Amino acid sequence: QVQLVESGGGSVEAGGSLRLSCVASGHNSYTMAWFRQAPGKERAGIAAINGYGSLKYADVVVGRFTISKDNANDILYLQMNSLKPEDTAIYYCAAGWVSWTSALVESTYTYWGQGTQVTVSS
Repeated sequence: QVQLVESGGGSVEAGGSLRLSCVASGHNSYTMAWFRQAPGKERAGIAAINGYGSLKYADVVVGRFTISKDNANDILYLQMNSLKPEDTAIYYCAAGWVSWTSALVESTYTYWGQGTQVTVSS
């Protein structure tokens, strides 16, 4: 069993930065990922990292967001730079044994955090 707790969300102006954290408790050799859900839209995967350190990003965040993991402390991070109003969403971290080809697919993940709100104003 894995419990995930996100933090670091907030309000920022366009062009600003935020860093999200996700503390994982319990056994955690899983692939971990960040998803987000904007108002009126489905939850979408934006970044993933596996146990080998491989990284995967959705096209909409490439070059602006960076996923990383502190393995010693089981903390997942998402550094978000050059934020845009369209990045406004609830951000969730997820963990699970997933195929790397499906690492940004919501249905493949078993464990989810409660989410943290990110609001970007223009």
